[in-house]
Amino acid sequence: MTRIVSMAALVAALSSPVLAGNITEPVIEPVPAAPPLPAPYQGGDWTGAYLGGQIGQLDVDPSAGAGGDDVSYGLHAGYNYDFGRFVLGGEVDYDWTDIDLGGAATVDSVLRGKVKAGYDFGRVLAYATGGVAQVDTSLGDETGEFYGVGLAYQMTPQWVLGAEVLEHQFDDIGGSGIGADATSASVRATFRF
Repeated sequence: MTRIVSMAALVAALSSPVLAGNITEPVIEPVPAAPPLPAPYQGGDWTGAYLGGQIGQLDVDPSAGAGGDDVSYGLHAGYNYDFGRFVLGGEVDYDWTDIDLGGAATVDSVLRGKVKAGYDFGRVLAYATGGVAQVDTSLGDETGEFYGVGLAYQMTPQWVLGAEVLEHQFDDIGGSGIGADATSASVRATFRF
């Protein structure tokens, strides 16, 4: 009989389920959510100082003699203040060039002091500008005025690409009695601080 009881105990032990670990249900940790992607840059704040460079074309048409045109390149620096949709700013820029006016004279550089007023479209700023310009020629210097329009696009919060067209008028270059009209068109790259 002991043998039967031993066999029954062995069969019972082998047929019972094996339990491993804890009797309670395991706690499943939630998978952490991926961090949200940063929103694309929307632009729209034009306030601050900036510094950059430009390259373009300067076309000079004197009141006497032959006109000429050539590549111009230079630097600009300024400050804008964004009032919401209206932006007001000031800028100084300097362009080097080497324009031959039919052998009678050469144009070497143009220095400008600008006032800018524009409309803030977010990443785009459309503006009008005007101010005082000084031209340096082989005949001498002359101070005149200019006006124009420009467009700037914020690639990032710091980098801006733009374009500008300006019309200049000089009345008496170096006391020679010769005046000149000049048109410049340039593309600009600017770093905002």
